[in-house]
Amino acid sequence: MARYTGPKSKIARKFGEAIFGADKVLSKKNYPPGQHGNSRRRKTSEYGIQLKEKQKAKYTYGVLEKQFRNLFTKAEKAKGITGEILLQLLESRLDNVVFRLGIAPTRAAARQLVNHRHITVDGKVVDIPSFAVKPGQLIGVRERSKSLEVVSNSLAGFNHSKYPWLEWDDTSKTGKFLHIPERTDIPENIKEQLIVELYSK
Repeated sequence: MARYTGPKSKIARKFGEAIFGADKVLSKKNYPPGQHGNSRRRKTSEYGIQLKEKQKAKYTYGVLEKQFRNLFTKAEKAKGITGEILLQLLESRLDNVVFRLGIAPTRAAARQLVNHRHITVDGKVVDIPSFAVKPGQLIGVRERSKSLEVVSNSLAGFNHSKYPWLEWDDTSKTGKFLHIPERTDIPENIKEQLIVELYSK
């Protein structure tokens, strides 16, 4: 299965949330897409609710099914609350950290910057979006890429104090991954326990 590249507003309407960021269409059509989107729908089953939550998490972080399953397996084996660890693993992905640091306006744009070798980790170019960033590592923009319009536009006026687990140095255009984020600090509206219940069946 390839990565989803279709209309993002359609997906956002499906979940009733702006999971890809501000969305004008969603504010006008806050009901599911399709011919009968605005009509009364049958009650969704427990399985359907759990599946929807997993799909929402996958689309939010731009992760494919196999990658998501692998992350869940890793979270399950780790000590602690599986659902929280799953979100922490998603937050630690390089493409997500680049997005959180404000280097790119969206996770998709962040993934592209990583793929095109514009991003460094501890001074070395890393072109793997799923690379797991560890506490203490420095994420920066490659010297020759600092003048890229997408980077400068995204960083302009970005509030770097939004995420307490990240630190930003504007002079060197470098961010530091201070520590694994607490669940209470992760702003995504995802009910991770439903995903755990889905995979536990």
